Amino acid sequence: MKDHKNIKTLAQLKSAGYKFKTIKDELRANLIAKLKNKESVFEGIWGYEETVIPDLERAILAGHDVNLLGLRGQAKTRLARLMVNLLDEYVPVIEGSELNDDPLHPISRFGKDKIAELGEQTPITWLHRDERYTEKLATPDVSIADLIGDVDPIKAASLKLPYSDERVIHFGLIPRSHRCIFVINELPDLQARIQVALFNILQEGDIQIRGFKLRLPLAIQFVFTANPEDYTNRGSIVTPLKDRIDSQIITHYPKTLEIGKKITQQEANIREEQSRIVSGVEITKDLVEQIAIEARKSEFVDAKSGVSARLTISAYESLVAAAERRAIINQEKNTNIRISDFVGVVPSITGKVELVYEGQQEGPGIVAQNLVGKAIRSQFLNYFPDPDKFRKQKEKSPYKKITNWFGDGNTIDLLHDMGNAEYEKSLKAIPGLADLINEFHKGQEAPLKLFLMEFALHGLAEFSLISKHNLSSGLQFKDLLSSMFTMPKFDKEDTDEDDEMLGGKQN
Repeated sequence: MKDHKNIKTLAQLKSAGYKFKTIKDELRANLIAKLKNKESVFEGIWGYEETVIPDLERAILAGHDVNLLGLRGQAKTRLARLMVNLLDEYVPVIEGSELNDDPLHPISRFGKDKIAELGEQTPITWLHRDERYTEKLATPDVSIADLIGDVDPIKAASLKLPYSDERVIHFGLIPRSHRCIFVINELPDLQARIQVALFNILQEGDIQIRGFKLRLPLAIQFVFTANPEDYTNRGSIVTPLKDRIDSQIITHYPKTLEIGKKITQQEANIREEQSRIVSGVEITKDLVEQIAIEARKSEFVDAKSGVSARLTISAYESLVAAAERRAIINQEKNTNIRISDFVGVVPSITGKVELVYEGQQEGPGIVAQNLVGKAIRSQFLNYFPDPDKFRKQKEKSPYKKITNWFGDGNTIDLLHDMGNAEYEKSLKAIPGLADLINEFHKGQEAPLKLFLMEFALHGLAEFSLISKHNLSSGLQFKDLLSSMFTMPKFDKEDTDEDDEMLGGKQN
Protein backbone atom coordinates (compact mmCIF):
# COMPACT_ATOMS: atom_id res chain seq x y z
CA MET A 1 0.00 0.00 0.00
CA LYS A 2 1.28 3.44 -0.91
CA ASP A 3 2.04 5.94 1.85
CA HIS A 4 1.92 3.15 4.42
CA LYS A 5 4.34 5.06 6.64
CA ASN A 6 1.65 7.66 7.36
CA ILE A 7 -0.92 5.06 8.41
CA LYS A 8 -0.54 4.37 12.12
CA THR A 9 -4.06 3.64 13.40
CA LEU A 10 -6.97 1.42 12.43
CA ALA A 11 -9.04 4.48 11.48
CA GLN A 12 -6.40 5.70 9.05
CA LEU A 13 -6.09 2.20 7.59
CA LYS A 14 -9.83 2.01 6.89
CA SER A 15 -9.95 5.47 5.36
CA ALA A 16 -7.07 4.50 3.03
CA GLY A 17 -9.34 1.79 1.59
CA TYR A 18 -7.38 -1.23 2.84
CA LYS A 19 -9.10 -4.57 2.33
CA PHE A 20 -8.25 -7.85 4.03
CA LYS A 21 -6.71 -10.62 1.87
CA THR A 22 -5.45 -14.05 2.80
CA ILE A 23 -1.84 -14.79 1.91
CA LYS A 24 -2.94 -17.14 -0.86
CA ASP A 25 -5.14 -14.42 -2.39
CA GLU A 26 -2.15 -12.09 -2.13
CA LEU A 27 0.21 -14.51 -3.88
CA ARG A 28 -2.37 -15.19 -6.57
CA ALA A 29 -3.07 -11.52 -7.29
CA ASN A 30 0.62 -10.60 -7.54
CA LEU A 31 1.39 -13.63 -9.72
CA ILE A 32 -1.41 -12.67 -12.12
CA ALA A 33 0.00 -9.14 -12.35
CA LYS A 34 3.50 -10.43 -13.10
CA LEU A 35 2.27 -12.91 -15.71
CA LYS A 36 0.27 -10.17 -17.47
CA ASN A 37 3.35 -7.92 -17.51
CA LYS A 38 5.53 -10.79 -18.82
CA GLU A 39 7.79 -10.40 -15.75
CA SER A 40 10.04 -13.21 -14.56
CA VAL A 41 8.71 -14.58 -11.28
CA PHE A 42 11.63 -16.82 -10.32
CA GLU A 43 14.81 -14.95 -11.24
CA GLY A 44 18.03 -16.98 -11.45
CA ILE A 45 16.30 -20.38 -11.78
CA TRP A 46 17.47 -22.04 -14.99
CA GLY A 47 16.14 -25.16 -16.71
CA TYR A 48 12.70 -25.08 -15.08
CA GLU A 49 11.06 -22.63 -17.51
CA GLU A 50 8.95 -25.31 -19.20
CA THR A 51 8.59 -27.79 -16.34
CA VAL A 52 8.74 -26.90 -12.65
CA ILE A 53 7.96 -23.17 -12.76
CA PRO A 54 4.67 -23.54 -14.73
CA ASP A 55 3.59 -26.25 -12.27
CA LEU A 56 4.40 -24.00 -9.32
CA GLU A 57 2.56 -21.05 -10.87
CA ARG A 58 -0.53 -23.23 -11.42
CA ALA A 59 -0.38 -24.34 -7.78
CA ILE A 60 -0.22 -20.71 -6.59
CA LEU A 61 -3.16 -19.73 -8.82
CA ALA A 62 -5.11 -22.67 -7.37
CA GLY A 63 -4.26 -21.64 -3.80
CA HIS A 64 -2.46 -24.91 -3.10
CA ASP A 65 0.03 -25.90 -0.46
CA VAL A 66 3.03 -27.41 -2.25
CA ASN A 67 5.53 -30.23 -1.85
CA LEU A 68 8.68 -29.87 -3.97
CA LEU A 69 9.95 -33.41 -4.52
CA GLY A 70 13.42 -33.98 -5.92
CA LEU A 71 16.99 -35.07 -5.33
CA ARG A 72 19.49 -32.87 -3.55
CA GLY A 73 20.79 -29.74 -5.21
CA GLN A 74 17.72 -29.14 -7.41
CA ALA A 75 16.94 -25.59 -6.15
CA LYS A 76 13.90 -26.64 -4.09
CA THR A 77 14.64 -24.27 -1.21
CA ARG A 78 15.66 -21.50 -3.64
CA LEU A 79 12.23 -21.75 -5.32
CA ALA A 80 10.47 -21.50 -1.96
CA ARG A 81 12.48 -18.43 -0.95
CA LEU A 82 11.75 -16.67 -4.23
CA MET A 83 8.01 -16.96 -3.57
CA VAL A 84 8.49 -14.07 -1.12
CA ASN A 85 8.70 -11.78 -4.19
CA LEU A 86 5.01 -12.52 -4.85
CA LEU A 87 3.94 -11.03 -1.51
CA ASP A 88 2.81 -7.41 -1.07
CA GLU A 89 5.77 -5.27 -0.06
CA TYR A 90 4.14 -4.26 3.25
CA VAL A 91 1.08 -5.48 5.14
CA PRO A 92 -0.53 -3.92 8.27
CA VAL A 93 -0.31 -5.70 11.63
CA ILE A 94 -1.82 -4.85 15.02
CA GLU A 95 1.08 -3.45 17.01
CA GLY A 96 2.46 -5.97 19.54
CA SER A 97 0.70 -8.99 18.04
CA GLU A 98 2.90 -12.09 18.01
CA LEU A 99 0.60 -13.75 15.46
CA ASN A 100 0.77 -10.95 12.86
CA ASP A 101 -2.93 -10.13 13.36
CA ASP A 102 -4.55 -8.34 10.45
CA PRO A 103 -6.29 -5.20 11.87
CA LEU A 104 -9.49 -6.02 9.96
CA HIS A 105 -9.38 -9.72 10.73
CA PRO A 106 -7.67 -10.48 14.06
CA ILE A 107 -7.45 -14.14 15.09
CA SER A 108 -5.63 -14.01 18.44
CA ARG A 109 -7.01 -13.17 21.87
CA PHE A 110 -4.50 -10.31 22.06
CA GLY A 111 -5.64 -8.81 18.74
CA LYS A 112 -9.33 -9.04 19.52
CA ASP A 113 -8.84 -7.55 23.01
CA LYS A 114 -6.74 -4.69 21.63
CA ILE A 115 -9.41 -3.68 19.12
CA ALA A 116 -12.16 -4.07 21.73
CA GLU A 117 -10.19 -1.77 24.03
CA LEU A 118 -8.92 0.91 21.61
CA GLY A 119 -11.29 0.62 18.67
CA GLU A 120 -10.40 2.92 15.77
CA GLN A 121 -7.28 4.12 17.58
CA THR A 122 -5.69 0.67 17.65
CA PRO A 123 -2.03 1.24 16.70
CA ILE A 124 -0.81 -0.32 13.42
CA THR A 125 2.67 -1.39 12.35
CA TRP A 126 3.81 -2.59 8.94
CA LEU A 127 5.47 -5.90 8.13
CA HIS A 128 7.84 -6.14 5.15
CA ARG A 129 7.63 -9.12 2.81
CA ASP A 130 11.14 -10.29 3.81
CA GLU A 131 9.89 -10.80 7.38
CA ARG A 132 7.05 -13.00 6.20
CA TYR A 133 9.12 -16.09 5.45
CA THR A 134 9.82 -18.85 7.98
CA GLU A 135 11.94 -21.89 7.25
CA LYS A 136 12.38 -24.96 9.43
CA LEU A 137 14.63 -27.92 8.74
CA ALA A 138 12.86 -31.12 9.77
CA THR A 139 15.08 -32.96 12.24
CA PRO A 140 14.23 -35.86 14.57
CA ASP A 141 14.33 -33.57 17.61
CA VAL A 142 11.59 -31.21 16.35
CA SER A 143 8.65 -31.30 18.78
CA ILE A 144 4.98 -30.35 18.59
CA ALA A 145 5.77 -27.51 21.00
CA ASP A 146 8.32 -26.16 18.50
CA LEU A 147 5.87 -26.15 15.63
CA ILE A 148 2.45 -25.64 17.23
CA GLY A 149 3.00 -24.42 20.79
CA ASP A 150 2.58 -25.39 24.44
CA VAL A 151 1.52 -24.04 27.82
CA ASP A 152 4.16 -21.71 29.27
CA PRO A 153 4.22 -22.02 33.10
CA ILE A 154 6.51 -18.97 33.42
CA LYS A 155 4.00 -16.84 31.52
CA ALA A 156 1.19 -18.16 33.71
CA ALA A 157 3.10 -17.31 36.88
CA SER A 158 4.23 -13.83 35.77
CA LEU A 159 0.73 -12.85 34.56
CA LYS A 160 -0.94 -14.63 37.50
CA LEU A 161 -3.23 -16.54 35.18
CA PRO A 162 -4.73 -20.04 35.58
CA TYR A 163 -3.70 -22.72 33.09
CA SER A 164 -7.24 -22.60 31.68
CA ASP A 165 -6.59 -19.11 30.26
CA GLU A 166 -5.38 -19.20 26.65
CA ARG A 167 -3.04 -16.29 27.33
CA VAL A 168 -0.64 -18.74 28.99
CA ILE A 169 0.03 -20.39 25.63
CA HIS A 170 3.46 -20.03 24.06
CA PHE A 171 2.83 -20.24 20.32
CA GLY A 172 5.13 -22.29 18.09
CA LEU A 173 6.60 -21.44 14.70
CA ILE A 174 3.49 -22.19 12.67
CA PRO A 175 1.03 -19.84 14.48
CA ARG A 176 3.71 -17.16 14.50
CA SER A 177 3.88 -17.59 10.72
CA HIS A 178 0.26 -16.47 10.23
CA ARG A 179 0.09 -14.52 6.94
CA CYS A 180 3.55 -15.84 6.02
CA ILE A 181 5.17 -18.46 3.80
CA PHE A 182 6.17 -21.41 5.99
CA VAL A 183 8.71 -23.91 4.62
CA ILE A 184 9.55 -27.30 6.11
CA ASN A 185 12.67 -28.72 4.48
CA GLU A 186 13.20 -32.49 4.28
CA LEU A 187 9.67 -33.29 5.42
CA PRO A 188 10.19 -37.12 5.57
CA ASP A 189 12.72 -36.58 8.38
CA LEU A 190 9.92 -35.24 10.59
CA GLN A 191 8.70 -37.90 13.02
CA ALA A 192 5.35 -39.44 12.08
CA ARG A 193 3.64 -38.20 15.27
CA ILE A 194 4.75 -34.64 14.45
CA GLN A 195 3.48 -34.96 10.88
CA VAL A 196 0.07 -35.90 12.30
CA ALA A 197 -0.05 -32.52 14.05
CA LEU A 198 -0.11 -30.85 10.62
CA PHE A 199 -3.32 -32.55 9.49
CA ASN A 200 -5.75 -29.94 10.87
CA ILE A 201 -3.63 -26.99 9.80
CA LEU A 202 -3.56 -28.13 6.19
CA GLN A 203 -7.18 -29.23 5.93
CA GLU A 204 -9.15 -26.91 8.21
CA GLY A 205 -6.54 -24.18 8.70
CA ASP A 206 -6.72 -24.28 12.49
CA ILE A 207 -4.60 -25.61 15.37
CA GLN A 208 -5.15 -27.32 18.71
CA ILE A 209 -2.85 -26.79 21.67
CA ARG A 210 -3.04 -29.16 24.61
CA GLY A 211 -6.58 -29.24 25.95
CA PHE A 212 -7.59 -25.74 24.89
CA LYS A 213 -10.75 -25.11 22.94
CA LEU A 214 -8.86 -22.88 20.61
CA ARG A 215 -9.56 -22.23 16.95
CA LEU A 216 -7.06 -20.10 15.10
CA PRO A 217 -7.98 -19.84 11.40
CA LEU A 218 -4.41 -19.48 10.20
CA ALA A 219 -3.67 -18.12 6.74
CA ILE A 220 -0.34 -19.71 5.77
CA GLN A 221 1.23 -20.71 2.47
CA PHE A 222 2.91 -24.04 3.19
CA VAL A 223 5.83 -25.21 1.07
CA PHE A 224 7.41 -28.58 1.85
CA THR A 225 10.56 -30.03 0.31
CA ALA A 226 11.41 -33.71 0.20
CA ASN A 227 13.99 -36.03 -1.30
CA PRO A 228 12.66 -39.32 -2.81
CA GLU A 229 15.62 -41.10 -1.20
CA ASP A 230 14.22 -40.16 2.22
CA TYR A 231 11.11 -42.26 1.63
CA THR A 232 13.19 -45.41 1.95
CA ASN A 233 16.36 -44.50 3.85
CA ARG A 234 15.36 -42.24 6.71
CA GLY A 235 11.62 -41.88 6.91
CA SER A 236 8.50 -41.19 4.90
CA ILE A 237 5.65 -38.75 4.56
CA VAL A 238 2.64 -40.37 6.23
CA THR A 239 -0.11 -41.08 3.72
CA PRO A 240 -2.84 -38.81 5.22
CA LEU A 241 -0.40 -35.89 5.18
CA LYS A 242 0.54 -36.51 1.54
CA ASP A 243 -3.17 -36.57 0.80
CA ARG A 244 -3.61 -33.13 2.39
CA ILE A 245 -0.77 -31.45 0.44
CA ASP A 246 -2.57 -30.13 -2.62
CA SER A 247 0.22 -30.18 -5.24
CA GLN A 248 3.39 -32.25 -5.44
CA ILE A 249 5.85 -30.81 -7.95
CA ILE A 250 8.76 -32.92 -9.16
CA THR A 251 12.06 -31.13 -9.71
CA HIS A 252 14.99 -32.36 -11.82
CA TYR A 253 18.63 -31.76 -12.70
CA PRO A 254 19.65 -29.57 -15.68
CA LYS A 255 18.70 -31.35 -18.88
CA THR A 256 21.54 -29.87 -20.93
CA LEU A 257 25.17 -29.02 -20.32
CA GLU A 258 24.51 -25.38 -21.26
CA ILE A 259 21.86 -24.97 -18.54
CA GLY A 260 24.15 -26.58 -15.98
CA LYS A 261 26.96 -24.25 -16.99
CA LYS A 262 24.68 -21.23 -16.60
CA ILE A 263 23.78 -22.30 -13.05
CA THR A 264 27.40 -22.97 -12.08
CA GLN A 265 28.69 -19.64 -13.39
CA GLN A 266 25.86 -17.80 -11.62
CA GLU A 267 26.44 -19.48 -8.27
CA ALA A 268 30.24 -19.95 -8.17
CA ASN A 269 31.93 -17.55 -5.76
CA ILE A 270 34.95 -16.35 -7.75
CA ARG A 271 36.66 -13.39 -6.09
CA GLU A 272 37.62 -10.34 -8.10
CA GLU A 273 41.32 -10.84 -7.30
CA GLN A 274 41.08 -14.43 -8.58
CA SER A 275 39.53 -13.20 -11.83
CA ARG A 276 42.43 -10.80 -12.30
CA ILE A 277 44.99 -13.60 -11.95
CA VAL A 278 43.23 -16.61 -13.49
CA SER A 279 41.75 -16.86 -16.98
CA GLY A 280 40.03 -19.88 -18.44
CA VAL A 281 38.83 -21.01 -21.84
CA GLU A 282 35.23 -22.08 -22.31
CA ILE A 283 36.15 -25.76 -22.50
CA THR A 284 37.08 -25.76 -18.79
CA LYS A 285 33.51 -24.83 -17.89
CA ASP A 286 32.18 -27.55 -20.19
CA LEU A 287 34.46 -30.11 -18.57
CA VAL A 288 33.25 -29.20 -15.07
CA GLU A 289 29.63 -29.75 -16.14
CA GLN A 290 30.56 -32.96 -17.94
CA ILE A 291 31.93 -34.36 -14.66
CA ALA A 292 28.45 -34.05 -13.09
CA ILE A 293 26.85 -35.62 -16.18
CA GLU A 294 29.28 -38.56 -15.98
CA ALA A 295 28.67 -38.93 -12.24
CA ARG A 296 24.89 -39.10 -12.73
CA LYS A 297 25.26 -42.07 -15.06
CA SER A 298 28.22 -43.77 -13.36
CA GLU A 299 27.76 -47.34 -12.13
CA PHE A 300 29.82 -46.44 -9.05
CA VAL A 301 27.55 -43.56 -7.93
CA ASP A 302 24.22 -44.12 -6.20
CA ALA A 303 21.65 -42.76 -8.68
CA LYS A 304 18.93 -42.62 -6.01
CA SER A 305 21.01 -40.19 -4.00
CA GLY A 306 21.67 -37.92 -6.97
CA VAL A 307 24.54 -35.59 -7.80
CA SER A 308 23.91 -32.08 -6.53
CA ALA A 309 24.49 -28.93 -8.58
CA ARG A 310 26.70 -27.95 -5.65
CA LEU A 311 29.29 -30.41 -7.02
CA THR A 312 29.92 -28.35 -10.16
CA ILE A 313 29.82 -25.07 -8.24
CA SER A 314 32.44 -26.28 -5.74
CA ALA A 315 34.44 -27.94 -8.51
CA TYR A 316 34.70 -24.74 -10.53
CA GLU A 317 35.71 -22.74 -7.45
CA SER A 318 38.39 -25.35 -6.66
CA LEU A 319 39.61 -25.33 -10.26
CA VAL A 320 40.14 -21.56 -10.19
CA ALA A 321 41.81 -21.85 -6.77
CA ALA A 322 44.22 -24.53 -8.10
CA ALA A 323 45.33 -22.24 -10.93
CA GLU A 324 45.60 -19.29 -8.53
CA ARG A 325 47.76 -21.29 -6.10
CA ARG A 326 50.09 -22.30 -8.92
CA ALA A 327 50.44 -18.68 -10.05
CA ILE A 328 51.20 -17.54 -6.49
CA ILE A 329 53.88 -20.25 -6.03
CA ASN A 330 55.55 -19.25 -9.30
CA GLN A 331 55.12 -15.52 -8.59
CA GLU A 332 53.25 -15.05 -11.86
CA LYS A 333 50.84 -12.17 -12.28
CA ASN A 334 48.43 -14.17 -14.42
CA THR A 335 47.87 -17.68 -15.68
CA ASN A 336 45.37 -19.83 -17.57
CA ILE A 337 43.51 -22.84 -16.24
CA ARG A 338 45.06 -26.14 -17.37
CA ILE A 339 43.77 -29.67 -17.54
CA SER A 340 46.35 -30.57 -14.87
CA ASP A 341 44.60 -28.09 -12.54
CA PHE A 342 41.66 -30.51 -12.42
CA VAL A 343 43.57 -32.30 -9.65
CA GLY A 344 42.05 -29.58 -7.46
CA VAL A 345 38.55 -30.68 -8.43
CA VAL A 346 38.85 -34.16 -6.89
CA PRO A 347 38.11 -33.06 -3.27
CA SER A 348 34.96 -31.32 -4.52
CA ILE A 349 33.74 -34.60 -6.00
CA THR A 350 34.61 -37.08 -3.24
CA GLY A 351 32.38 -35.43 -0.64
CA LYS A 352 29.41 -34.91 -2.93
CA VAL A 353 28.75 -38.32 -4.44
CA GLU A 354 27.27 -41.28 -2.60
CA LEU A 355 29.00 -44.45 -3.79
CA VAL A 356 27.44 -47.86 -4.22
CA TYR A 357 29.34 -50.90 -2.89
CA GLU A 358 31.50 -51.24 -6.01
CA GLY A 359 32.40 -47.55 -5.80
CA GLN A 360 33.40 -47.90 -2.16
CA GLN A 361 35.66 -50.79 -3.13
CA GLU A 362 37.35 -48.61 -5.75
CA GLY A 363 37.69 -45.74 -3.30
CA PRO A 364 36.25 -42.21 -3.59
CA GLY A 365 39.53 -40.74 -4.87
CA ILE A 366 39.84 -43.24 -7.72
CA VAL A 367 36.16 -42.81 -8.64
CA ALA A 368 36.59 -39.02 -8.72
CA GLN A 369 39.68 -39.27 -10.96
CA ASN A 370 37.83 -41.66 -13.27
CA LEU A 371 34.91 -39.22 -13.55
CA VAL A 372 37.31 -36.45 -14.57
CA GLY A 373 38.83 -38.84 -17.13
CA LYS A 374 35.43 -39.75 -18.56
CA ALA A 375 34.53 -36.07 -18.81
CA ILE A 376 37.73 -35.44 -20.80
CA ARG A 377 36.98 -38.41 -23.06
CA SER A 378 33.42 -37.19 -23.77
CA GLN A 379 34.45 -33.59 -24.49
CA PHE A 380 37.51 -34.65 -26.53
CA LEU A 381 35.25 -35.76 -29.38
CA ASN A 382 33.83 -32.23 -29.67
CA TYR A 383 37.26 -30.89 -30.61
CA PHE A 384 39.21 -33.73 -32.24
CA PRO A 385 38.49 -36.76 -34.49
CA ASP A 386 37.47 -39.99 -32.81
CA PRO A 387 40.69 -42.01 -32.26
CA ASP A 388 38.73 -45.27 -32.45
CA LYS A 389 38.09 -44.66 -36.16
CA PHE A 390 41.80 -44.98 -36.86
CA ARG A 391 42.45 -48.22 -34.95
CA LYS A 392 42.76 -50.21 -38.20
CA GLN A 393 44.16 -47.35 -40.29
CA LYS A 394 47.00 -46.12 -38.10
CA GLU A 395 48.86 -44.58 -41.04
CA LYS A 396 45.97 -42.18 -41.65
CA SER A 397 45.66 -41.23 -37.98
CA PRO A 398 46.17 -37.50 -37.22
CA TYR A 399 47.73 -38.66 -33.94
CA LYS A 400 50.40 -40.87 -35.56
CA LYS A 401 53.32 -38.47 -35.12
CA ILE A 402 52.52 -37.96 -31.41
CA THR A 403 52.05 -41.64 -30.59
CA ASN A 404 55.20 -42.60 -32.55
CA TRP A 405 57.23 -40.13 -30.47
CA PHE A 406 56.04 -41.74 -27.27
CA GLY A 407 56.55 -45.17 -28.89
CA ASP A 408 60.23 -44.33 -29.30
CA GLY A 409 60.54 -44.30 -25.51
CA ASN A 410 60.05 -40.59 -24.87
CA THR A 411 58.14 -39.40 -21.81
CA ILE A 412 56.86 -36.06 -20.56
CA ASP A 413 56.13 -34.95 -17.01
CA LEU A 414 53.51 -32.23 -16.41
CA LEU A 415 53.85 -31.17 -12.80
CA HIS A 416 50.97 -29.47 -10.97
CA ASP A 417 53.05 -26.43 -10.00
CA MET A 418 54.88 -25.89 -13.30
CA GLY A 419 55.52 -22.28 -14.26
CA ASN A 420 53.95 -20.93 -17.45
CA ALA A 421 57.19 -20.89 -19.46
CA GLU A 422 58.25 -24.43 -18.50
CA TYR A 423 54.70 -25.74 -19.14
CA GLU A 424 54.64 -24.25 -22.63
CA LYS A 425 58.16 -25.52 -23.43
CA SER A 426 57.25 -29.08 -22.34
CA LEU A 427 54.17 -29.25 -24.54
CA LYS A 428 55.88 -27.73 -27.60
CA ALA A 429 58.68 -30.30 -27.29
CA ILE A 430 56.29 -33.06 -28.39
CA PRO A 431 56.51 -33.48 -32.19
CA GLY A 432 53.14 -33.29 -33.95
CA LEU A 433 51.21 -31.85 -31.03
CA ALA A 434 51.26 -28.24 -32.20
CA ASP A 435 50.56 -29.43 -35.78
CA LEU A 436 47.46 -31.29 -34.56
CA ILE A 437 46.06 -28.12 -32.96
CA ASN A 438 46.84 -26.01 -36.04
CA GLU A 439 45.11 -28.54 -38.27
CA PHE A 440 41.83 -28.65 -36.35
CA HIS A 441 41.83 -25.28 -34.58
CA LYS A 442 43.63 -22.93 -36.90
CA GLY A 443 43.45 -19.23 -36.08
CA GLN A 444 42.67 -19.67 -32.38
CA GLU A 445 44.37 -17.53 -29.75
CA ALA A 446 47.58 -18.77 -28.11
CA PRO A 447 46.06 -19.57 -24.62
CA LEU A 448 43.38 -21.77 -26.21
CA LYS A 449 45.93 -23.54 -28.43
CA LEU A 450 48.14 -24.28 -25.44
CA PHE A 451 45.16 -25.60 -23.47
CA LEU A 452 44.16 -27.81 -26.42
CA MET A 453 47.67 -29.23 -26.61
CA GLU A 454 47.42 -30.58 -23.08
CA PHE A 455 43.77 -31.51 -23.65
CA ALA A 456 44.86 -33.63 -26.64
CA LEU A 457 47.40 -35.52 -24.48
CA HIS A 458 44.81 -36.33 -21.82
CA GLY A 459 42.32 -37.33 -24.51
CA LEU A 460 44.77 -39.69 -26.18
CA ALA A 461 45.44 -41.26 -22.78
CA GLU A 462 41.71 -41.76 -22.20
CA PHE A 463 41.43 -43.48 -25.59
CA SER A 464 44.45 -45.69 -24.70
CA LEU A 465 46.77 -44.42 -27.44
CA ILE A 466 49.31 -43.35 -24.81
CA SER A 467 49.47 -43.93 -21.07
CA LYS A 468 49.06 -41.49 -18.20
CA HIS A 469 50.45 -42.10 -14.69
CA ASN A 470 50.06 -40.19 -11.46
CA LEU A 471 53.25 -38.89 -9.94
CA SER A 472 53.42 -37.50 -6.42
CA SER A 473 53.59 -33.97 -7.85
CA GLY A 474 51.98 -34.29 -11.27
CA LEU A 475 51.40 -36.55 -14.26
CA GLN A 476 53.63 -38.52 -16.58
CA PHE A 477 52.73 -39.40 -20.18
CA LYS A 478 54.50 -42.25 -21.95
CA ASP A 479 53.99 -45.02 -24.48
CA LEU A 480 51.17 -47.42 -23.67
CA LEU A 481 53.03 -50.65 -24.44
CA SER A 482 56.21 -49.72 -22.58
CA SER A 483 54.20 -48.94 -19.46
CA MET A 484 52.37 -52.27 -19.76
CA PHE A 485 55.60 -54.28 -19.97
CA THR A 486 57.58 -52.33 -17.38
CA MET A 487 57.73 -54.53 -14.30
CA PRO A 488 58.17 -52.96 -10.87
CA LYS A 489 61.65 -53.39 -9.38
CA PHE A 490 62.14 -54.86 -5.94
CA ASP A 491 65.26 -54.71 -3.87
CA LYS A 492 66.88 -57.89 -2.52
CA GLU A 493 65.54 -57.43 1.03
CA ASP A 494 61.94 -57.28 -0.21
CA THR A 495 62.51 -60.45 -2.27
CA ASP A 496 63.99 -62.31 0.72
CA GLU A 497 61.06 -61.34 2.92
CA ASP A 498 58.59 -62.56 0.29
CA ASP A 499 60.43 -65.89 0.00
CA GLU A 500 60.35 -66.39 3.76
CA MET A 501 56.60 -65.74 3.80
CA LEU A 502 56.20 -68.41 1.12
CA GLY A 503 58.13 -70.92 3.24
CA GLY A 504 61.71 -70.43 2.20
CA LYS A 505 63.82 -69.39 -0.78
CA GLN A 506 63.25 -71.15 -4.06
CA ASN A 507 66.22 -72.60 -5.93
